[in-house]
Amino acid sequence: MGDMANNSVAYSGVKNAVKEANHGDFGITLAELRDLMELRATDALHKIQECYGDVYGICTRLKTSPNEGLSGNPADIERRETVFGKNFIPPKKPKTFLQLVWEALQDVTLIILEIAAIVSLGLSFYQPPGGNEALCGVVNVGEEEEEGETGWIEGAAILLSVVCVVLVTAFNDWSKEKQFRGLQSRIEQEQKFTVIRGGQVIQIPVADIIVGDIAQVKYGDLLPADGVLIQGNDLKIDESSLTGESDHVKKSLDKDPMLLSGTHVMEGSGRMVVTAVGVNSQTGIIFTLLGAGGEEEEKEKEKEKKDKKSKKQDGALENRNKAKAQDGAAMEMQPLKSEDGGDGDEKDKKRANLPKKEKSVLQGKLTKLAVQIGKAGLLMSAITVIILVLYFVIDTFCIKKQPWLAECTPIYIQYFVKFFIIGVTVLVVAVPEGLPLAVTISLAYSVKKMMKDNNLVRHLDACETMGNATAICSDKTGTLTMNRMTVVQAYINEKHYKKIPEPEAIPENSMAYLVTGISVNCAYTSKILTPEKEGGLPRHVGNKTECALLGWLLDLKRDYQDVRNEIPEEALYKVYTFNSVRKSMSTVLKNSDGSFRIFSKGASEIVLKKCFKILSANGEPKVFRPRDRDDIVKTVIEPMASEGLRTICLAFRDFPAGEPEPEWDNENDIVTGLTCIAVVGIEDPVRPEVPDAIKKCQRAGITVRMVTGDNINTARAIALKCGILNPGEDFLCLEGKDFNRRIRNEKGEIEQERIDKIWPKLRVLARSSPTDKHTLVKGIIDSTVSEQRQVVAVTGDGTNDGPALKKADVGFAMVGISLPS
Repeated sequence: MGDMANNSVAYSGVKNAVKEANHGDFGITLAELRDLMELRATDALHKIQECYGDVYGICTRLKTSPNEGLSGNPADIERRETVFGKNFIPPKKPKTFLQLVWEALQDVTLIILEIAAIVSLGLSFYQPPGGNEALCGVVNVGEEEEEGETGWIEGAAILLSVVCVVLVTAFNDWSKEKQFRGLQSRIEQEQKFTVIRGGQVIQIPVADIIVGDIAQVKYGDLLPADGVLIQGNDLKIDESSLTGESDHVKKSLDKDPMLLSGTHVMEGSGRMVVTAVGVNSQTGIIFTLLGAGGEEEEKEKEKEKKDKKSKKQDGALENRNKAKAQDGAAMEMQPLKSEDGGDGDEKDKKRANLPKKEKSVLQGKLTKLAVQIGKAGLLMSAITVIILVLYFVIDTFCIKKQPWLAECTPIYIQYFVKFFIIGVTVLVVAVPEGLPLAVTISLAYSVKKMMKDNNLVRHLDACETMGNATAICSDKTGTLTMNRMTVVQAYINEKHYKKIPEPEAIPENSMAYLVTGISVNCAYTSKILTPEKEGGLPRHVGNKTECALLGWLLDLKRDYQDVRNEIPEEALYKVYTFNSVRKSMSTVLKNSDGSFRIFSKGASEIVLKKCFKILSANGEPKVFRPRDRDDIVKTVIEPMASEGLRTICLAFRDFPAGEPEPEWDNENDIVTGLTCIAVVGIEDPVRPEVPDAIKKCQRAGITVRMVTGDNINTARAIALKCGILNPGEDFLCLEGKDFNRRIRNEKGEIEQERIDKIWPKLRVLARSSPTDKHTLVKGIIDSTVSEQRQVVAVTGDGTNDGPALKKADVGFAMVGISLPS
């Protein structure tokens, strides 16, 4: 297999148009790969065995090496992109400027102004002929001759103001949409994935991944392409975003080797050969369906009528699309379905299915004002016309007692038209044509000012809405905190350090165990890189908890990379990767004298129970009894946990050279009898500017709530540090399951009355799902407890915040990169 990488160069110069059209000289076509990735588990295994022998047969046909990867030859990469496509899903076609203009014209205020202006403009050019006043009566409405000649100015001025409002609104929406697309493009470019090319492990942008690449997958990864597993180590995948199944799927060569884009690696690690990218991947197929416009849907329908096969295929894709919507990947639909479906309100269901977007608070107020002004203006104009008509009739036929003459009928009609023109003039004067223009220009100015603070506002009315907010539901991780796990306390050599100890305070023996243990027993993909900008913070790559431990070594003036250079990943004898069951990670090293040493790290309550010894004050191991463990739990671990710290225990064990080699598969016998090196407390520090910002919000009458997926103790501790909670206050802190139990009736349906009893006092919602966040936001918005409707803002930086961000009156989506110019 080693020479396969070179084969890719050999065929790159071949110019055979017929073969290229089919499969570009590869032993497998795009259609065959798509059909293969449609299959799951045993079906996929049978297909692979029947058509290709095994996964290495697929690698052979794709002309790639399972060990060396692709050569990285530009001609080879270009050929693969031509045949199998790029790892890029085209975004939905943006709205044109004219479409945005048409949307801006739908405002109720502008519609009233448009109608009034057109009627006024049309009637201004109408000049009723003069009549025989002595014979048919006199009409005196106080209109000067010059006023009649300049009557068109009123209508033209209104139309001009409407044009200004529409152009400003449409241009802002168009420019912001363009900026957001640029921002999205930059985010996509910054996302990188680990692949093997030319035998070297490198990180490349996700968009540069091609079919045939050998990609390394590890715990925490979001898979950017479809692939088939080549080698796995306790690999478990969360496929709920595609299948709706919440259980993690174990992946192995002999049971289920299919890895799908858009799924998360929950445990273990491995390597896969990429078999589908971009629109041909499973995520790409679904996104293409979700993003299809009306024209594309019509084409699909025509295809279905003409071709039965394509109909079946499209049906299968639609089923997958439905599955995705059901599990919450289509972020809006799941929460709406669970709530609206639960309360049985048909009106809400219909409203949820409408394509129209909900009005913002500002739009609602302006629409209400426009309708009120319109009704009042219409009423006054009608009263004016009625009074003028009655005055003319009474004056002419009752007081002056003139008879109704047939020859005067056309003149009477002209008089009535004149009265109608006066009524329209009253209506036009009543409608404030300057209001939409003033609001639009002031909002546009606000947007421009916010740009200077790196706040990119997508819709103009969001500026007013955020200033009108009465409640903020904020995510914790990355929003209130820095999303940079840091070691802040340590228990080492029988001493509890409330701050990071100086390197001199730790005995050399203990320091050696610490440095080696942390360096080799953290995934080698976890590392700390230099800041991107001068004066910035170091970049954490990989698992955040492991990065915190590596950062602690750097604070102790030790370099983990020196140890890793001395003991490369290939030299590790055995690795027990972290998973949700063992809640620890262990690495075995084989020493030159034939002895073994195992380093272990994990949740303190798990690892500490397996420790029979502990390093004393001078760095030497001493007996560690259950009573000693209970003392450490009470005096160290519980105080750390009460402050919201995550506690990690570091330990090791030696296997002497003279003894028989242990049975490494019997993990329970291996990871026991440990010696405790240290217990560290790790936290995600609160952003320094957050407490002051929350105080300002509270002084302004805005209630700040924390809604997070983290555990309730950590959430409560962070809320206290931020000022969301203050000691002695009577406020609620709930977990998601308790929240759901309180707001649902016996049938499991959500009741607004139950939500109304909870949300006014709720300050922290922990262990919450995306649906819980959406339910809370919807419940506060729909509440009628207070006299005025609550205006809810949501802040967040993760996909799980998506439903709540969309439901809120205004959503603040946090992005960790500088905005494009």
